[in-house]
Amino acid sequence: MKQPVVDYKSFRLRRVNEPQYAHIKLLLGWVVYFAFYFLTENLIPAEACHVVHSRLDDLIPFNEYFVIFYISWFALIAFSLLSFFLYDIQSFKDLSTFIIITQVLAMAVYILWPNRQDLRPDSFEHRNLCTMILGFLYTFDTPTGVCPSLHVAYSLGIGSVWLKKKDASPVWKAVLTVWLLMICLSVMFVKQHSAVDVLAALPVGALAEYFVYRGRYYPPFIKTAKKP
Repeated sequence: MKQPVVDYKSFRLRRVNEPQYAHIKLLLGWVVYFAFYFLTENLIPAEACHVVHSRLDDLIPFNEYFVIFYISWFALIAFSLLSFFLYDIQSFKDLSTFIIITQVLAMAVYILWPNRQDLRPDSFEHRNLCTMILGFLYTFDTPTGVCPSLHVAYSLGIGSVWLKKKDASPVWKAVLTVWLLMICLSVMFVKQHSAVDVLAALPVGALAEYFVYRGRYYPPFIKTAKKP
């Protein structure tokens, strides 16, 4: 069995600032995110939110089977973070930083410009496992704080990190690309997001991409003068 690149068995909280364990602190980003998620979901009333809608939303039919891709997003995030946490610390740092940046940008929008969508069906035409899962999702995931879509923004980060890995197989990269595309489409087909939310996630992901990889893949905005 492949061994982790860091000996986590020796980790103690007092050692969190040591170089080999410093990346663990990035997990605190999730604590902050869930705190803000709770606040924005419970303190901003739906009546105060701007309705996000486009003509394209009316052309996209509701399809409960896309919930399979929608919920697979959670597993993909967990798998990617855990895999990088154990076997590729730099990729873990990159993905965690990408996620934190998109979290901050999205939460700032949700607070400064509260928004919601009114696309969910009033009832389900079919009763099956997929509609049961969707009904459960609808109960705890309110249709507020939707633009930009974090489902899409995180997916961009996951794809970005995996596709840059030289030791990831071409087959996995191809499968992952299709998988992420289906996840991004699923948010519209299960009526969790407007097409506007998906498009709004693109510049958010682009900013995160730049700030995570500037200097490695992209030049900085301001180039420092070379020393003589």
